[in-house]
Amino acid sequence: MTNVGNVATLEQLGQEFDGLFRRRAFRLETLDYYYAENEREPFARFLAGQPVDPAWREPWKAQVRAVRESGRIMQRVKVITEPAGDYARFSLLHGAPASVEAGEDVRVIARRKAYDEWLAFHDYWLFDDDLAAILVYDGSGSVVRVEMNRDATTLEWFCGERDDLLALASPLDRYVAQHNITERTRAA
Repeated sequence: MTNVGNVATLEQLGQEFDGLFRRRAFRLETLDYYYAENEREPFARFLAGQPVDPAWREPWKAQVRAVRESGRIMQRVKVITEPAGDYARFSLLHGAPASVEAGEDVRVIARRKAYDEWLAFHDYWLFDDDLAAILVYDGSGSVVRVEMNRDATTLEWFCGERDDLLALASPLDRYVAQHNITERTRAA
């Protein structure tokens, strides 16, 4: 699966995830909405103003914990359109905190700030500095395919983008506090 130009499914990426890196995995999220089957019920409860059961994040938390216990690093930057819409608030309040709790370094940056820095926007996983898994989505926020890429020029770009974004983005808790992201906050 990990050759240049190889196309995989999200399920294949998930199955091979743990073996794709030795030191570090970085994720860039750039969409305003992602469709994931495991989020349907929690997001519907969030929209209805009902409590969200955190159990839906347990499988991901277990994976993050296992990575961290192996001595590896997981990092993520979420690019957010401001003011934060319903899905972004749900993610910032119910998805990302579970990742942080499990040991993932999650940071957030406003889309306008990222654009000011001339950063390109591809959703991807970067494994160590030698493999990119570029996620391609349809209009509904569902992953259509994963393009595995080891091209040196592409990797150099993504590594630089990762480093710039990590330096510019705020830690999750700071971003949420500074922007007063709450269950009741609605997009203006």
